[in-house]
Amino acid sequence: MSDLLNIYQKLTLLDCPCCGGTGVLEEENGWCWYAVCMDCGAQTGSFEYRDEAGRYAAAAQAAKIWNMGKVISPAPGE
Repeated sequence: MSDLLNIYQKLTLLDCPCCGGTGVLEEENGWCWYAVCMDCGAQTGSFEYRDEAGRYAAAAQAAKIWNMGKVISPAPGE
């Protein structure tokens, strides 16, 4: 559990590039990370990892892409 807390402490997400809502990092069943907006549902793609060594790198990549504003929005026309 300390590894997970370490990831959340080291990585910062900016507000959602679509609506300004709160972004969070999500881990999906131990194989990937993505960032998602708690308000509008915009999200990054999934960043896979295969082992513990790649876990932080995948989370960092998801945070980086989110902070660059490269997200998929569930809004009509997207």
